[in-house]
Amino acid sequence: MLWAVTIVVGVLNYASRMSFIAWFARNDMPPLLQRALRHVPVAMMAAIAVPAIVLVAPGRPEFELHNARLVAGLAAGVVAWWSRSAMATIVVGMGVLWLLRWAVG
Repeated sequence: MLWAVTIVVGVLNYASRMSFIAWFARNDMPPLLQRALRHVPVAMMAAIAVPAIVLVAPGRPEFELHNARLVAGLAAGVVAWWSRSAMATIVVGMGVLWLLRWAVG
């Protein structure tokens, strides 16, 4: 029964995703949808990064300056805004995180 459910869910998932690809391969995408889809990568990155930065314990946010991940995330955000460079953002964010973790011990 578990295998049957897994296969059915997989086929439905594949069919739903493939239907959009097949539809827009033959038809033009509406401008409103095209503009909205430009924001999907940023929204996905925010959905992944914010909980990893803010949540120290499961379900418990911590907005204090002794949260090394929060300080490193803020530093990385400033560098990303200022430089528009993904590599500089990663290097500064990880450097600040490692430095703060080393300093605290």
